[in-house]
Amino acid sequence: QVQLVESGGGLVRAGGSLRLSCVASGNTRNLGGMRWYRQAPLKRRELVAGISSDGSTVYAESVKGRFTISRDKAKNMLYLQMNSLKPEDTAVYYCYAMNTLLQEYWGQGTQVTVST
Repeated sequence: QVQLVESGGGLVRAGGSLRLSCVASGNTRNLGGMRWYRQAPLKRRELVAGISSDGSTVYAESVKGRFTISRDKAKNMLYLQMNSLKPEDTAVYYCYAMNTLLQEYWGQGTQVTVST
């Protein structure tokens, strides 16, 4: 089992920045890719950014150039640096991980609210 715990969410004005963190614990030895998802009220959960075990990254078009995903394997940490935040970035942000057995894990989410 793997536990994921997010932190770093909060209230920020449009144009501001936040850095989300996700710490993985438990059986992290076989973790593969990790991702950030978000879900806004009344909307489906969507992929924000992902990073593979070899460090390659992918981003949603809506966040390209503003968000940066990174990970520290030694510390079992995943990060999301969010710059130039917009009100439409308001959502609950979830950390996601998959291991080499294709088992999936989710964090409990952290709220990000961007005011105008």
